[in-house]
Amino acid sequence: MTNRRKFLQQAAGSAIGMAVLPTSSFAIIHKPKPVADLIIGQNTHRYKVYTDWAQMSAIQHPLLNCHEMVMDSKGRLLMLGDHIQNNILVFDKSGKLLDAWGTQYPGGHGLTLSQEGEEDVLFIVDCGWFQTRTGKWKKQAGRVVKTNIDGDLIFNVGHPSTMGIYQADEPFMPTEVAVAPNGDFYIADGYGSDYIIQYNHKGEYIRHFGGHNNEDKNYDLHNAHGVAVDVRDPNAPKLIVTSRNDYSFKYFTLDGKFIKTVQLPGAFVCRPVLKGQHLYAGVCWSVTPEGKKWHPNTGFVTVLNEKDEVVSNPGGQAPVYKDGQLQPMLQATGAEKVFNHGHDVCVDEDENLYVCQWNANKTPPIKLERV
Repeated sequence: MTNRRKFLQQAAGSAIGMAVLPTSSFAIIHKPKPVADLIIGQNTHRYKVYTDWAQMSAIQHPLLNCHEMVMDSKGRLLMLGDHIQNNILVFDKSGKLLDAWGTQYPGGHGLTLSQEGEEDVLFIVDCGWFQTRTGKWKKQAGRVVKTNIDGDLIFNVGHPSTMGIYQADEPFMPTEVAVAPNGDFYIADGYGSDYIIQYNHKGEYIRHFGGHNNEDKNYDLHNAHGVAVDVRDPNAPKLIVTSRNDYSFKYFTLDGKFIKTVQLPGAFVCRPVLKGQHLYAGVCWSVTPEGKKWHPNTGFVTVLNEKDEVVSNPGGQAPVYKDGQLQPMLQATGAEKVFNHGHDVCVDEDENLYVCQWNANKTPPIKLERV
């Protein structure tokens, strides 16, 4: 009995000691809160805003720019940035940081997830633009790699000049990859020579198109920033390519034949992201009411339906059509001006959005909860 009483006294003392410790010594459950009384977007696509969604330490996991985000088959959200202390940050949907890895992509820009059987694989794009410790921007040749979901290398995609695709004076600074149902993948050279380069699943070259100075100007691309495979009509899959400096998406067949252009006046759109029958995109800049281009902190998000009509601009002003023509799209004013430079949108199964930003004071992704 003496030993048992001694044990209970010690346990009670320990409990008392624990009770008087400051609460900061314990893990506190973080529940993100929406910005009070703020709903952004219009029509069918309206959202609550959670600026405090990401639960992470800026000291342990510093950020420069949050470029792109995808969701894997386990429901985890993988974000690619350009800080080489942690290129990839992995979150659950509550915003809890689960993992961080990658130090070799100083120009980390494009992140695409594809499924091969039951396995998730990634295409990681380093665009070649990178920021030095002094804040200056420099550039080098870009690169594209295929990895497993944990970042282990499967293969490097060779520089186009080594395959005889590019001439010596044509720069290669890729921005994005899209994967077709048959495993072919397409690289968008959005900061380089503006070609779309198609490879088979082994990384063997098939063809390229786009670029500049084509006889048919429909094939000209100007800042081919994003690319996506559109299977909303499974009988007629298409390739959607961003021509950002033209405020447009251009549609092609999977073998590179031009189909149509969708104009988005005033909006410098990034990659198209497809979910259900809708297309989502970050708008990195928009024109000002005075018509100024490349004006800082003028971004938002745009949502298009299957008819290529803009139905909502979260963080932007409501889309306006006159005589069937979309008018220049502008950033919202007042409290609805949520974003600096929208760079990418990830859509979950509940159609909530996770928005990555470029040049936004090193802030993590913002969650938009569908209402």
